[in-house]
Amino acid sequence: MGEQYFANRPSSRRRPSEIRVVLRGHSLTFRSDAGVFSREAVDRGTHLLIDALDLGPKARILDLGCGYGAIGIVASRLTEGGPVILTDVNRRAVALARANLTANGITNAEVREGDLYAPVAGLAFDDILSNPPIRAGRAVVDQLISDAPAHLPAGGHLWLVARTKQGAESIRARMIEAFGNATVVRRGSGFKVLRSVKEVA
Repeated sequence: MGEQYFANRPSSRRRPSEIRVVLRGHSLTFRSDAGVFSREAVDRGTHLLIDALDLGPKARILDLGCGYGAIGIVASRLTEGGPVILTDVNRRAVALARANLTANGITNAEVREGDLYAPVAGLAFDDILSNPPIRAGRAVVDQLISDAPAHLPAGGHLWLVARTKQGAESIRARMIEAFGNATVVRRGSGFKVLRSVKEVA
């Protein structure tokens, strides 16, 4: 198996490319490269998650494991100026996401390098969005879910997308364990979009 997209410093030979796509009515251009997730096109799961998002105006957003930035960039448009932070452990992905913010005229977002919630320690968000790195292993996905409530206020949401045949229901069970709830808000293309809400204590 080749190098994984969740490597901190990808060593694969660079193969820069450009993706042009319309998402939620916005024409966007993404620079991509080898060593990042879904380098040739926005994948079906990410498409489905983006289509399902229901974000409030000025909402504070975290795109966790942002890759080259598709989810966070669309969220930056949908939240009408709310602050968005994109994070990734992959240094090449971080550089691409920063370039893509600029290329798409996004001024209400920033990109931080680091593992899971480490780059946003002490911060809270209205919505956490992720196409989680299933191939990184269960422990990583479990931590992404279990640590989410600490970064959400009451009424805040965790949004995840997972392939139905690659454990979407087990991920939903872990979300229920962490939040007490998890709803399937969208299905399609072999994926499910799952959403948990942090309930009032």
